[in-house]
Amino acid sequence: MKPLGILMLDTRFPRIEGDIGNARSFDFPVIFRTMRGIGSVDAVAAHPDRPRVLAALKSNAEALAAEGAVGLSTSCGFLALYQKDLEQLSPVPVATSALLLIKTLTGRKVGVITASAENLTPVHFEAVGAPRDTPVAGMPSGSSFAATFLRNGTTLDRAAVEREAVEAGQTLLRRHPDIDAIVLECTNLPPYKSALEHALGVPVFDVLDLLRDFRKALG
Repeated sequence: MKPLGILMLDTRFPRIEGDIGNARSFDFPVIFRTMRGIGSVDAVAAHPDRPRVLAALKSNAEALAAEGAVGLSTSCGFLALYQKDLEQLSPVPVATSALLLIKTLTGRKVGVITASAENLTPVHFEAVGAPRDTPVAGMPSGSSFAATFLRNGTTLDRAAVEREAVEAGQTLLRRHPDIDAIVLECTNLPPYKSALEHALGVPVFDVLDLLRDFRKALG
């Protein structure tokens, strides 16, 4: 089977199984390519330097396609912002973000847990055909999650991040009790999907779900 390519941010934090940056998270071949100089701060931003980030996405997408990737994704859900651009520029099909799942969950009231509620804007949702007013809860800015994934730490307290993710989900459901499905914007959160579903009592969808179906559709 030909591989799926993953456009990776330039980070140093741990990538445990379940994280998009760990090959063991997939039941099909993947190849990774780091976009040098494009880190979490560049991606997780309400108003990023779009020309700079898009140029990096384009050049690295072309390189992955040349290596044999039959489709592409990215290591940050905020890169949903570039979905339509990359569809035009990439030599192969692209699924940038778990946020693409929102429009497929018809008949459900979907909420999102994100790395940063402050920076996830209606423009990000619009770029993937999702409602601009999709309810959102973010991981706390002073959290263990933020220390590792937003500030590019070298250690990961898995238990703490799991607690923080569950708290974010509980906050989301308190604010919007009609939510009956949750999408995880962040590609570092899939390891906590089971804990979230158990604690919250609603189905949770992540980038691994997106890419499983995306890869199947590529044949």
